[in-house]
Amino acid sequence: MKVLHVESGRHFYGGAYQVLYILEGLARRGVENVLACRRGAPIVEPARAHARVFEMPMRGDADVGLVVRLKRLIAATRPDLVHLHSRRGADLWGGVAARLAGVPCVLSRRVDNPEAPWIVRLKYRLYDHVIAISEGIRQVLLAEGLAPERVTCVRSAVDAAPYLVDYDKAGFRASLGLAPETPVVGMVAQLIPRKGHRYLLAALADVLPRHPTLRVLIFGRGPLEAELTRTIIERGLSAHVSMMGFVDNLPAILGCLDLLLHPADMEGLGVSLLQAAAARVPIIASRAGGMPEVVRDGENGLLIAPGDVAGLANAINRLLGDPDLRRRAGEAGRALILREFSTDAMCAGNLAVYEKTLNP
Repeated sequence: MKVLHVESGRHFYGGAYQVLYILEGLARRGVENVLACRRGAPIVEPARAHARVFEMPMRGDADVGLVVRLKRLIAATRPDLVHLHSRRGADLWGGVAARLAGVPCVLSRRVDNPEAPWIVRLKYRLYDHVIAISEGIRQVLLAEGLAPERVTCVRSAVDAAPYLVDYDKAGFRASLGLAPETPVVGMVAQLIPRKGHRYLLAALADVLPRHPTLRVLIFGRGPLEAELTRTIIERGLSAHVSMMGFVDNLPAILGCLDLLLHPADMEGLGVSLLQAAAARVPIIASRAGGMPEVVRDGENGLLIAPGDVAGLANAINRLLGDPDLRRRAGEAGRALILREFSTDAMCAGNLAVYEKTLNP
């Protein structure tokens, strides 16, 4: 079987990591992978070990020319199936290219924000099957009118190995100039509105009086960076909140946190949640999208209502004030990842969808 994968992401965020895991797992199963991606994207070099890589311009939703470029690539590589992994125009124009070339097409849906009914009616005709990366997204698709037999949930996964280590928490704190007992929490997400950074900054008004030495580390980059930095300064939070930017050594850092916070308004699943759970870090997240599939309330973390600033503050205070609860939650999270979110299971699930699509 030969599969053409299309991934248009600019950065090595969660979705691109999932594509890399899939390429690696499929190659081990004898699948011949071809990857079309944005020119200069960070996935290019690591993907070469598992796929023939073709770089090309991918300019977003208005890039109609992507149809021509992908159709030419399909003609040159002759895949049995096309798998579209991202949006930014790759979903729509990749679907059109596959249809024009007469090749079956599968779409991975990674976000849970609803689409307009007319978009759903037109766009999803292009795909033979849709893979939802969480049950939450699958339910959104069904509510939008897709037939159940055309949608399969194959959850995102994480390679747990880099997180199954003993972390030097005191050494990490020393590198930040902090005392060994300093409570440190973090948020790992793009700096965009729906991730909920504003809720975290607001919640600190009720957290810092109880935990005056708390340090909050915000990892990621995005269009809200300047606004968040300004808010931190204006609210006098500079001694407590640090903007860490994008880091490429997250596995070496994540397990040093006492909590991972993810108060997003919506989230397909949340790769950083999988990573934190693997590293035995308790999680506080919103009860929205696919997040409850990773964060089992009262087991490996706590769930709050989206936008509930008081609930977020209470959850942070509860977990920071109970080391034994944090320890139990961390152990439960790692067990959950090893049991239900392996990359092997994800690759097998994708391959099963391919086989079902090619042999209906």
